Amino acid sequence: MVRVSFRQQVLQVREDAIISAVNRLLAGKGFEAMTVDEVAADVGIAKASLYKHFASKEELAAAAMVRVLDHALAFIDQRATVHAQTAPFDQLKAVARWTMEVQLAGEMPSLPSQSSSLRTALMQHRVYLDRVMSVSDRLGAWIVAAQAAGTVNPSLPAEAVLYTLFARACDPVLGLLKAGGHYTDEKIIEIVMTTCFDGLGAR
Repeated sequence: MVRVSFRQQVLQVREDAIISAVNRLLAGKGFEAMTVDEVAADVGIAKASLYKHFASKEELAAAAMVRVLDHALAFIDQRATVHAQTAPFDQLKAVARWTMEVQLAGEMPSLPSQSSSLRTALMQHRVYLDRVMSVSDRLGAWIVAAQAAGTVNPSLPAEAVLYTLFARACDPVLGLLKAGGHYTDEKIIEIVMTTCFDGLGAR
C-alpha cells in the first residue's frame, strides 16, 4: 500500500474543497457568471494557490463535471448490483430521479453548451470523456433492454432516449417549479418524471 504524504493529503483536501465550491457556484450561477476569484474566496485561498491545482476556469468546470459523473457511475453501479433484478425501464427511471434530486439539492453544475471555450476544454479532457462514455454505455444497455422488452418505444433511436435522460440533469423546469414555491421537491420530481416517461397526452 502506497503511503500518501501529509503534504499530498493537504493538497487533496484543498482540491476537494475547490471542486465543491465550483460545483455550488456552477449550480447556482452557471459557467458564464462564475469567476475564479469567487471560487478562491469561497475556499478561502489565494487565487495563485487555486491556479496551482487548476490552470483555468474551464478546467475547474471539467473537474466539477467529473465529480458529478463519478457520483452518477457509483449510483448506476449500485443499482446494477443491489437491484440487479429490477426491470431496465425502472432502472432508467431511478437514474432520472437521482439526477433531479441532485439538481434540486443545488449540486448539479450548470454548463451552457453555447460556451465554445468550455465545450473545447471538455472535448479535450480525457477523464471527462471517459466518464461520459462509461455512463452512456451503462444507460445504453438498459435502454436497449427496455426497448426489447417494449417498455421504451422501440421506434426511437436509443441515442435520443439517452440524450433525453441526460437532459433531466439540467432540466430548467425543475428550477422554475421550485421558484414558484407551490410544490415540494418530491412533487416537482413526480411531475417531471410523469412528463418525461408518460408524456403530455391525456390517458
